[in-house]
Amino acid sequence: QVQLVESGGGLVQAGGSLRLSCAASGTIIRINTMAWYRQAPGKQRELVAAITSAASGGNANYADSVKVRFTISRDYAKNTVFLLMNSLEPEDTAVYYCAADIKTANWGPIRRYWGQGTQVVTVSS
Repeated sequence: QVQLVESGGGLVQAGGSLRLSCAASGTIIRINTMAWYRQAPGKQRELVAAITSAASGGNANYADSVKVRFTISRDYAKNTVFLLMNSLEPEDTAVYYCAADIKTANWGPIRRYWGQGTQVVTVSS
């Protein structure tokens, strides 16, 4: 069993910052890419940022809408991914989901796991 547990969401004024965390636990052989997605009311879920494994260079990529403002990082030893969100805008309001591609058995496949989501609400100043 694998669990992804997110934390750090909340209510913030426009221009403010939040830091999301997502910790993976359970029977984990290897984690490849970890990522953050978001889903705003009435919209489809979209990729916000992703970061590869250390073995793959720890490369990060971002949605154009957040590229300058958000930073994704990982603590590889703790199977945790972070999303630092600066200069938040009302348009960033959404439920943010953590995702991870995880291998749970030596001879098993890599599967994508999802967290339960954490709400981020940005209100105009």
